[in-house]
Amino acid sequence: RCKNLSVSFWNSYWMLPSDVSGMNCFWEAAFRYDYMKTHPSEKMHLAVVACGERLEETVTMLRSAIIFSIKPLHFHIFAEDQLHESFKDILDEFPYEGKVNYTLYPITFPSESAAEWKKLFKPCASQRLFLPLILKNVDSLLYVDTDILFLRPVDDIWSFLGKFNSTQIAAMAPEHEEPRIGWYNRFARHPYYGVTGINSGVMLMNMTRIRRKYFKNDMTPVRLQWGEILMPLLKKYKLNITWGDQDLLNIMFFHNPESLYVFPCQWNYRPDHCIYGSNCRAAEEEGIFILHGNRGVYHDDKQPTFRAVYEAIQNYSFGDDLVHSLLQPLEQELQKTTHTYCGRVYEVFIKQLTKSIRDLYARKSKG
Repeated sequence: RCKNLSVSFWNSYWMLPSDVSGMNCFWEAAFRYDYMKTHPSEKMHLAVVACGERLEETVTMLRSAIIFSIKPLHFHIFAEDQLHESFKDILDEFPYEGKVNYTLYPITFPSESAAEWKKLFKPCASQRLFLPLILKNVDSLLYVDTDILFLRPVDDIWSFLGKFNSTQIAAMAPEHEEPRIGWYNRFARHPYYGVTGINSGVMLMNMTRIRRKYFKNDMTPVRLQWGEILMPLLKKYKLNITWGDQDLLNIMFFHNPESLYVFPCQWNYRPDHCIYGSNCRAAEEEGIFILHGNRGVYHDDKQPTFRAVYEAIQNYSFGDDLVHSLLQPLEQELQKTTHTYCGRVYEVFIKQLTKSIRDLYARKSKG
C-alpha cells in the first residue's frame, strides 16, 4: 500500500503525497507517531528461552526487536547458567538509549517433576509453559523462540492484546494454512486446536488472565488453573506427543477454544509457507511481519532466503543507514535464491522490511 512513498517525503512535514495510497500511508504513520507521543504506555515484555548453541541466534533475534520498535522493551531471557555471562557481555554493549532493559533467569522447573520437563522435546523448550507462574508481576508477555526475526516493530504484534475479547488469554498463528500438508491433521495422536493446530513459536499472552482462568480438560470434570493442569496433561499424553510443549498447548486450547486469539500467518512465517509453493496469502499481500526460521534453516543451505535475512540482520551495525547497510545488500542476496521455491517469492521477505525502514525514518524526521 505504501510502496510508492519515498523516504525523502518524510523530510518535509508539509509535503503531502498526491496519490490516495500515499495519503493513506501518511495518515497511518502520522497517527502512530501522535498516538505514541500522547500515550507513553508501559514497557513491552518479551521472553525467550536459550539453551545449548542458541546464544548467537538469540542475540540476533533481540537485535531485530530493537531496530524497529517504538515503545520501551524489557527482555526476559531464560538461559543455562553458562550462557549468562556471554549474554551480559553482549547486551551491555548494545546502544539501548534508555529504551531497553533485560533480566537474566536460570532455567527452572517444578522440583518434583524437573527431570520430566527437561527431557520433553528439546532441552529447556518447555520452560515457556511456566512463564506465567515465574513472572508473577508481569501482566502481559510476548514469548518467541530463538529463531524469530522481527521485520516490523514489536509494538504492532503487542497491539493485539487490545483486540482480545473478554475470554481470550493468548494469541498464536496456525501451524499450517494448507491442510494437505498439515502435520496435526494428518499425524497427531492427541487433540489439537482448529483445523491444522497452532504453532507456539510466537505466543502473545495476557498472563494475568492465564493465572486467573480455570481450564476445561479431559482429565476431570473439575476445571483446573494453569499451574494445576500442566503435569496431569503431561502424564496423560507424554507417549502421544511429538512436539512437546506445543502439543500440550494445542490440547489445552482444543478444550478451551474461546480462550485463543488467532493471528494471520505473516506474524509467524516459516519455511512450510513457501517450500511447497507459496501458501500464506497475507504475506503475499503485505509481506512477512515475523520470520520464523525453524528446522535450523538460518544455519544451513536448505533455505537460502531465510539464511540471507538472518545474516543481514546479524551483520547490521546499529546506527548504520538501514537502506544501504541492510535492505539493499539483503535484496541482492535474495535475488540469488530464485532457484528455490521460497526464493521465487523473495519479494515477500523485503516488502514489510522496506515499509518498516520507511516508517522508522519518518519517526526520526519528526524528532
